[in-house]
Amino acid sequence: MEPIHEDRLWRDDGWTARVVKNEDDEGWAVEMIKDGEPEPALVGPWTMGRDKRNPKPLDSAAFHTLVKTAAEVIRRHEQQTHADRHKSVTVTAPSGRITVKLDIVPDEDDPYAELSALDAGAVELARVRVGAGFRLTAQSAEAWIENDFRKPARA
Repeated sequence: MEPIHEDRLWRDDGWTARVVKNEDDEGWAVEMIKDGEPEPALVGPWTMGRDKRNPKPLDSAAFHTLVKTAAEVIRRHEQQTHADRHKSVTVTAPSGRITVKLDIVPDEDDPYAELSALDAGAVELARVRVGAGFRLTAQSAEAWIENDFRKPARA
């Protein structure tokens, strides 16, 4: 896309900043939208101009600060999503330390998860498909190991 550098609309480097009327009060807000995304990654208050009625114009420094902030919001969201979908717990079993992992596959039609067990040398001992809502805890991991890695009843 062609760069746009206007007072209330700035498009460059894969991002669009748009100054809009704040729906919550009489002030202004700025939306940061990453190219190709349907929703803003960041919406925040925007400074009033000197006349106390109109918004302060966007400029290069403000735009680059907004890009940095919006990119950080996206990065943190991606990290949280990854953490929610990939969990692990290590327990001690008679055979030694075993790491049990739960990897959620967020399929729109049929979400599921894979439960896997690895020994201390990272050799896979077992893998089963479970429901996406399976809760991995030290207790559920120990119960799965004690049940010879059979598919958990509440899977």
